[in-house]
This record gives sequence, C-alpha cells and structure tokens, in this order.
Amino acid sequence: MKKVIAIYPGSFDPPTNGHLDLIERGSKIFDELVVAILRNPEKHPLFSLGERRAMLEALIAGVRNVRVDIFDGLTVDYAARVKASAVLRGIRALSDYEYELQMALMNRKLNPALETVFMMPAEQYSYLSSRLVREVAQLGGSIRDLVPAMVEQKLREKLDPAVKLEHARERRTKTGKRE
Repeated sequence: MKKVIAIYPGSFDPPTNGHLDLIERGSKIFDELVVAILRNPEKHPLFSLGERRAMLEALIAGVRNVRVDIFDGLTVDYAARVKASAVLRGIRALSDYEYELQMALMNRKLNPALETVFMMPAEQYSYLSSRLVREVAQLGGSIRDLVPAMVEQKLREKLDPAVKLEHARERRTKTGKRE
C-alpha cells in the first residue's frame, strides 16, 4: 500500500492553537505530515524562520509522523520534492474558502496528481489567525487561549520592551559586561 505524505504549508508566524489542532488531526489521517514553513520574501514576519521552526518542532515533539521543514517557491514543486500527494489546508470562514479554492485549483492545474484536503478547525479556533494573534499581542491583549504557553512567552519576549531589557541585562551579566 502506498504511503500517503501530505504537506501543511503556511507562515506559522506565530504557531497558534488552530495550527496545532490541524496538525494533530492531520497526523491521524496521513502516514506522514510535513509542516512546511514558507519562506516568503514579500512578508515581514515577526519571528525568523529558525524561531518558527524551533517553536513548531518543540510543539509537535510527541507526534511521531509529523516533521517540520522550510521551503520557498511553488507549493507544487515542494510537494514533488518531498513526494507528497496531498496538501492540507484549514478553512475558517467563507473568505478562506474562496482564496483556498483558487489556490487548490491552481495547484491542480500545475500538478493534477496533487490533492488538496480542506479541514475545518475545531469550533473554538474558527476565528483564529496568526495575524490576529500578533495584533492582540502587540496591543497588550491576552492571547492565553489562542497559542500554546511557549508561544505566548516568545511573543511576550519579542514584543514587551521590559522583557527585552530584562533579557539584555541577563545576557550582559552572564558575559561579565557592565551596564
């Protein structure tokens, strides 16, 4: 029987509980799931590719058939490189469906053998996006139930000037430099 490999492409800036919901559920459907972080030069992410990869790898550490990778270029080309026969995509709202349908149809035009599988998020994540999480965090709102605790801490470190200053002081103290 053929092993079914799927990719779950996205920016994951930052990873959310909605992403983890799809990863967990997708891991039960496919033999292997590759969480593929897109390197997009058009976007200006909050977290570097390395930071996003490290967060995702830590978050999926207990899931045996999931791995994290980074790619650029066309999704269909990346899928061919990793021998994936499916693309996993989440759809939260009608607006997502319209965009994702266009992408799926274009991917099918470019590679008719590549199937797109749409999954609805768990109800509690149906409104959740990385963009909204970043905005709420930047404006000082609570993101406690939106992202894993580790991601919440990383966001706080990235966005809170007091936390940045504290970490800088800790680094200087460790290296023996004076303030």
